Amino acid sequence: MSSVFHPEGNQKIIERINSLTPITHNEWGTMNVSQMLVHCQMPIKVAFGEMQIKAGLITSFFAKFVKKSFTGNAPLRRDLPTAKEFVIKGHPNFEESKAVLVQMISKFANEGPNCIKNRKHPYFGELNDEEWGHLHWKHLDHHLKQFGA
Repeated sequence: MSSVFHPEGNQKIIERINSLTPITHNEWGTMNVSQMLVHCQMPIKVAFGEMQIKAGLITSFFAKFVKKSFTGNAPLRRDLPTAKEFVIKGHPNFEESKAVLVQMISKFANEGPNCIKNRKHPYFGELNDEEWGHLHWKHLDHHLKQFGA
């Protein structure tokens, strides 16, 4: 299973990010490439304990039923809803957004699971190290595919 904690999987994600340019177009969805780079930082900030979001009661209830689809091997669907805290407006600086995301992803490989400060996922509850590593890899992979990377 791919993981941001594994050096090889981590490096491949970074290489794909580095292949993006400010004019890379999306293949689906409404985000531009700079918005996507910032959007991908948000769940990492939650895991690092730098950002907090609260799931509503209904979301928490249904999340328990779909946890396996998010932490398993099946790719994420294209039409999944986004947490309102993760919606990015405007046109963030591309180079800065890319550099910050690469730095955050590198932290997963450099520090391993110890970088996860918020052990309880806001939607899925307690996740083990393998689930955390794969969930972040899977989210990044999903959005990199969205931009053809």
